[in-house]
Amino acid sequence: MGGYTSNEHEQKNNQIDPAASIHSGKEILLQAFNWESHKHDWWKNLEKKVPDIAKSGFTSAWLPPPTNSFAPEGYLPQNLYSLNSAYGSEHLLKALLNKMKTHKVRAMADIVINHRVGTTQGHNGMYNRYDGIPLSWNEHAVTSCTGGKGNKSTGDNFSGVPNVDHTQPFVRKDIANWLRWLRTSGFEDFRFDFARGYSPKYVKEYIESAKPIFSVGEYWDSCNYKGQYLEYNQDSHRQRVINWIDGTGQLSAAFDFTTKGILQQAVKGELWRLRDAQGKPPGVMGWWPSRAVTFLDNHDTGSTQAHWPFPSHHIMEGYAYILTHPGIPSVFYDHFYDWGTAIHDQIVKLIDIRKHQGIHSRSSIHIIEAQPNLYAANIGDKVSMKIGDGSWCPSGKEWTLATSGHRYAVWQK
Repeated sequence: MGGYTSNEHEQKNNQIDPAASIHSGKEILLQAFNWESHKHDWWKNLEKKVPDIAKSGFTSAWLPPPTNSFAPEGYLPQNLYSLNSAYGSEHLLKALLNKMKTHKVRAMADIVINHRVGTTQGHNGMYNRYDGIPLSWNEHAVTSCTGGKGNKSTGDNFSGVPNVDHTQPFVRKDIANWLRWLRTSGFEDFRFDFARGYSPKYVKEYIESAKPIFSVGEYWDSCNYKGQYLEYNQDSHRQRVINWIDGTGQLSAAFDFTTKGILQQAVKGELWRLRDAQGKPPGVMGWWPSRAVTFLDNHDTGSTQAHWPFPSHHIMEGYAYILTHPGIPSVFYDHFYDWGTAIHDQIVKLIDIRKHQGIHSRSSIHIIEAQPNLYAANIGDKVSMKIGDGSWCPSGKEWTLATSGHRYAVWQK
């Protein structure tokens, strides 16, 4: 597939967009956990924060995997129909979901359906049977690549545990039923974990069946590097993400890993990276903004795992960028709640400006400067912003400074 321009995509989408919420483009997400959250009575902890989450302007809060899991973080699910997890009991989860509903913050469920830990040994002496629990699948539900009797995987292997074979009709039927059950339990949005593990056409089928209001997939692969050097041109990287979105029938958004990779390098005095050869933003956001969920860090890249962390003393520049730009911004729990009141309040201020100026996922963008130490842009002709050490301000008396901080400033009309 050749490179897309956002315009042809958006025109096509305006006619067939089935998800009203992707259509409105007003989403602002909070990832409401980190890698250590299971140690902290999480559903209870979060319930106390719901009023603040709502007041801050978030439309949706992504919760950790809610079901019973072999590992406390939730990413090795076993009994999918048990909502008792290391994060708290089903009772506490229901209380949290009710409170979120009252405050009009949608709950996003973390959907882990690439792999599932078995309960009993089967084929090859591996734990690839699911006896004694709901969805008591046998070895035919597990891909042949991970020791089961099913078909070959339709994506990448997640090693060490049985990978689910989505080519089996009985598996898809059971997963679709379970996803609809999660919807009736109070989850309105979905985040698809390890989306590289199975064909995006199954994501399309699951979305059509369970009808979440909003969906986002974690299609994470490596950016283009020459040795340690991040290449300027990341078109093939963002194209892979776009191909995945297309494969879901355009029903799901995807995390914009391209933007994360470029932005965290750019803020170290390489802000020229933030304009591609066509003059657009260089991530997925530059090609298909209504499907690009922009973010700085998550439970894998940041937190205590720190696989690929955003440079910590530059995070406000990062948020000044994603919260003023097109795309669907997502804020990480740690930055918002653990890094001090000043950061929390600066992020809230940026969200406030975004909402009041009507910036949305498809807002137009004109990049004015992209030099090593200065990036400046005008978004929707309503907001101007700059990051970096270079001095700049928009020309014209109609602009007033709306907020500023360490190496960033935002103006509004």
